[in-house]
Amino acid sequence: MNLMVDRVDVWHATVDDKPGGLAKMLSGLHAAGADLNFILARRAPDKPGTGVVFVTPLQGDKEIRAAFSLGFSVTRSLRSVRVEGENKPGIAAELAEKLAEAGINLRGFSGAVIGKKFILYIGFDADQDIEKAVAVLQQP
Repeated sequence: MNLMVDRVDVWHATVDDKPGGLAKMLSGLHAAGADLNFILARRAPDKPGTGVVFVTPLQGDKEIRAAFSLGFSVTRSLRSVRVEGENKPGIAAELAEKLAEAGINLRGFSGAVIGKKFILYIGFDADQDIEKAVAVLQQP
């Protein structure tokens, strides 16, 4: 199986839970030149009136300065890899099974199919889990 597997930094910020809250954050990143591959936003049920947004990647000084000015920071509690490859039925289950067989617990698992390719973002609790997962996923 020919997969591209890369470790990624996931950035997060608190967002106002009101019309335009998310748009403000994304527009600020766009103005700095960010070309985001992944965005996940949701309400924060434990903090009424707020939400959280996760994005990746942010690259270069201009994007990072803009991110900091908007309240983004790299999340240290969520370690992630981006996996891309040729889509086929059952590929997500197959990869999740390979990780399970290696004894790796997943913190998060998000994916999509675009054309003939799939993209997964897989979250882990520890750096050693990422290293082990990358090795497992790159095996044929």
